[in-house]
Amino acid sequence: MQDRPPSPDATGTVSDAPSDNWVDRYAPAAARPYLRLSRADRPIGTWLLLLPCWWGLALAMLFDQSPRWEDLWIFAGCGIGAFLMRGAGCTWNDITDRDFDARVARTRSRPIPSGQVSVKGALIWMILQALLAAVILFTFNRMAILLGVSSLLLVAIYPFAKRFTWWPQIFLGLAFNWGALLAWTAHTGSLGSQAVLLYAAGIAWTLFYDTIYAHQDTEDDALIGVKSTARLFGDRTGHWLRRFLMATVGLMGLAVIFSGMPNASVLALVIALGGPWAMGWHMAWQLRGLDINNSAKMLQLFRANRDTGMIPLIFFGLALLL
Repeated sequence: MQDRPPSPDATGTVSDAPSDNWVDRYAPAAARPYLRLSRADRPIGTWLLLLPCWWGLALAMLFDQSPRWEDLWIFAGCGIGAFLMRGAGCTWNDITDRDFDARVARTRSRPIPSGQVSVKGALIWMILQALLAAVILFTFNRMAILLGVSSLLLVAIYPFAKRFTWWPQIFLGLAFNWGALLAWTAHTGSLGSQAVLLYAAGIAWTLFYDTIYAHQDTEDDALIGVKSTARLFGDRTGHWLRRFLMATVGLMGLAVIFSGMPNASVLALVIALGGPWAMGWHMAWQLRGLDINNSAKMLQLFRANRDTGMIPLIFFGLALLL
């Protein structure tokens, strides 16, 4: 008998990855299992980790009205760091969840449960990605470095959250939006209340999109005893998502106001406030298409959140030009 369920595809592709992803099409065969372990074949997670970083940097620049050449490196460094740390976090998640993943239809094709990568190999890969991310982090100021290092505790805890709480999405939000604090601090040198408000807005947004995502696995999760907000909310999911929408827009609006009031012009502040407003409308559009019994639709809506998170950046960028 086999210890692990076989991969459903002889090529080793992951079942919920986009069919035209660059890993399966262009990456060397030997690298593919490790890139799949890092979710490089599903870039949405990198975007969801990166966008709060760019929010934080944009609002920090709006706050002190002093963009510097160093901000270009913070912008790029956040992008590289998000790719690496998302990969390291997903690798850690797959190591800790390997037994659960083997019992869930959507995840049993992942590299560890399908036998493409050993646990030892995954650990080495995780450490390598984390070390490369550390090289990026150590180019920032001291306070940003301390914030970056402290985020490792959240990354370590998150995979276990679904074992002891119905709200594991909060732990994901705490980890995935830490970049808002880090990027703000990398620009300003200190942590401001505006960044904390933005961080809270990001957590509410994560509760919104990851509850949608978790509805793909509610039946399997119930069978194996994994907790989630999707299982907790059930048919009341739409009601809860509206609450998260309002919290996201309200908290981000406050972050914009307190960032722009000291130095930005009234016009710049008004334009920047268009960011959370338009983001809220995009989230409302997702709610109109919500169907918790349609896994394909839920995955489509989840992936749409890259565009949701990009919307505020457009308005923040316009505000910075004034």
